[in-house]
Amino acid sequence: MTVTLRPATGDDLMAVGALHQRSRVATYSSFLPAEALADPTQEAMGRYWVERWQWERDTHRMFVAERAGTLAGFSYLGPDDEDDPATGLLNAIHLDPVEQGRGVGRALMVDALDAMRARGWQRAVLWVLAHNAHARAFYERGGWTATGDERDEAIGSAQTRQLRYARPL
Repeated sequence: MTVTLRPATGDDLMAVGALHQRSRVATYSSFLPAEALADPTQEAMGRYWVERWQWERDTHRMFVAERAGTLAGFSYLGPDDEDDPATGLLNAIHLDPVEQGRGVGRALMVDALDAMRARGWQRAVLWVLAHNAHARAFYERGGWTATGDERDEAIGSAQTRQLRYARPL
């Protein structure tokens, strides 16, 4: 079946949150402890997206991917967090775990890059967990390269190392 992409609406955000949490648990459980991934719940993650969308919907863009009317993944992008006006930040691509390897992530990435170009940005950046080898390989296949910048951020009770990637648009 074909995957379709469309702009997210407020009605999608609770389902996006549930998918986001399922994606995190499935992807990060090989290198983060279960207690770090137990919170937030799917419902709490949905409320997070409802709140975030309220403040960022004018400057950010969320697209959802659907397969047979079921949410398969989402992307979220906006201005670079370092306020570089020529650079866009790919905040997230998350997939339902059953969609891994089925082309949904690639479709979301291509769409996000096209949207960044349409906004006039010349460069795209993102942050990825250093231990997430699968995601790092996915982005590298898509033309992204590590910049050498790193940061530490908490996921639940666990500190994680994140690497910054960039690519020209």
